[in-house]
Amino acid sequence: MKEKVYGYWLPMDVSTHGHVVDFLINWLHWFMIALFVGWGVYFFYCLIRFRQGANPRATYENVKGTTSKYVEIGVVVVEAVLLIGISIPAWSAFKHDFPSDADAFVVRVVPEQFAWNIHYPGKDGVYGRTAPGFVSSDNLLGLDPNDPNAADDINSINNLHIPVNRPVIIRLSSKDVIHSFKVPVLRLTQDAIPGTEIRFWFEATRTGTFDLACAQLCGLGHYRMRGQVHIQTPEALEAWLNEQQVEAEEDEFSF
Repeated sequence: MKEKVYGYWLPMDVSTHGHVVDFLINWLHWFMIALFVGWGVYFFYCLIRFRQGANPRATYENVKGTTSKYVEIGVVVVEAVLLIGISIPAWSAFKHDFPSDADAFVVRVVPEQFAWNIHYPGKDGVYGRTAPGFVSSDNLLGLDPNDPNAADDINSINNLHIPVNRPVIIRLSSKDVIHSFKVPVLRLTQDAIPGTEIRFWFEATRTGTFDLACAQLCGLGHYRMRGQVHIQTPEALEAWLNEQQVEAEEDEFSF
């Protein structure tokens, strides 16, 4: 039986920081519901209270509006708490608690129209040099064939394999236009900007296969730019990387 990932409200949360995002989303929605209902009731009150039949003669007395001022002040206070008390501290902690490369699993993600190139450094743990001039149909990442560090690098298309319970650092860039890396179950959305490498991190809390999508309109094929995030145990991930390494060596030998 297939596991239910997307519920009636929010997707499953499989990240260490997701509960903070969900807390903020829930409070924002309750706040917006309160505003919608409150101002709707006040609107109908005004329609009835100040209708022409109940007020046949105009009055020229100043309107005090004390209640509305208090309501507006309350709205500002709530918004300030959500922004300053929750959003900014959560974002600050997420940005400043950045793990070191030595402690994390580091992987490059290079989207293009309309696919996700996932770049792993291979057994040596060192990424090979890349340059636009080396990009071809059989070298999508543009790896320098003369760089020894590039010999064992792995390129996986539309499939991101990462470990569970270990920080993951994504080095995100783009080959052509602006894309956006979005994994709902990880509560992540990050734009990929051409000519810029953006580093962000997360930590998954459970294994499974989940959707990776582009959240930025990037062309006519945007609708099919989908991938999979495979969150695996360290042993399963190591086995998969070794399998990819063997396949890459066999392909190279066959030529």
